[in-house]
Amino acid sequence: MTEMMKAVQLHEFGGPEVLLYEDAPRPTLASDEVLVRVHAASLNPPDLYLRDGYRALPAEWRPNATFPLILGTDVSGVVAAVGDNVSQFALGDEVYAMVRFPEDLMKGSGAYAEYVSVPVSELAIKPAGINHIQAAGAPMSLLTAWQFLVELGHHAPNPFQSFDHAPRLLDGKTVLVNGAGGGVGHLAVQVARWRGARVIAVASSKHEALLRDLGAEQFVDYTTTSVEAAATDVDLVIDAVGGPHIESFLSVIKPGGAFFLVNPLGFSGHDAAAERGITVSSTQVRSNGAQLAEAGRLLNDGTIRVVIDSVYPLAEASDAHRRASRGSIQGKVVLSVV
Repeated sequence: MTEMMKAVQLHEFGGPEVLLYEDAPRPTLASDEVLVRVHAASLNPPDLYLRDGYRALPAEWRPNATFPLILGTDVSGVVAAVGDNVSQFALGDEVYAMVRFPEDLMKGSGAYAEYVSVPVSELAIKPAGINHIQAAGAPMSLLTAWQFLVELGHHAPNPFQSFDHAPRLLDGKTVLVNGAGGGVGHLAVQVARWRGARVIAVASSKHEALLRDLGAEQFVDYTTTSVEAAATDVDLVIDAVGGPHIESFLSVIKPGGAFFLVNPLGFSGHDAAAERGITVSSTQVRSNGAQLAEAGRLLNDGTIRVVIDSVYPLAEASDAHRRASRGSIQGKVVLSVV
């Protein structure tokens, strides 16, 4: 008899209202997987895109989904069972992970549920110094900042460029973070500061006090001040926003500097960058338990902290998606599962 659990499932693409809290089969375990009893799961932009059917993508790139599917990649919880080949984790261990990303980008990784199966290579012990809500908010955003700024950690083919992304030495350099108040942005500010950079944070005014507290030496309110007027000779810009007009940031980067794009779709400034010797680079964040373990030490001692925008019960995932879709998020939106 199949064991059941509560989960938030999609039976069709659409708005937040298509997220249904209902019974679903509990995952079965492969030999190299761990079953995690989920305590919290966080929202990330790919969750919103997949729920909507990736309508912003060209038709040929959109997912051919098999319904029902369960959204979500980021979890924190407790080990409930281990596969036959797993010796690194034991029942009762508190763990966190980004699950099967980007492998399950188009079909859902199963985090919006009471239980999720996780490949052992993607799992790490949860930092003892933070709770499950904070830990669930970390994986995708922290791994994105880590793989852009510290260590790529893989050699998977890059769909956006012909060369591997290469993080730069930041000690003594000036780093500008655009979209600094969001999930990736507020962690990128802290990672860059930890690596010795002078950080300029760009966001709306509501985020200024927080970002200065997190280590930004300069703050630019993009709603009242042009970045070009406020910053010059920047060694590295990391853009966590994307969209039109981000080419304007090229003017604040010194010759030989770098422009890192979390979302490179639509960027059209490659020729202008090449004329000034500016390296434009991007990468697709990938699950990595070893990196989460390493970064977890910084979460544990408070060097880096995860800011929580809001918390919703799992049954109210639709409301959580509505909050995320309104924008102006400070940190992460998290689902509490138990």
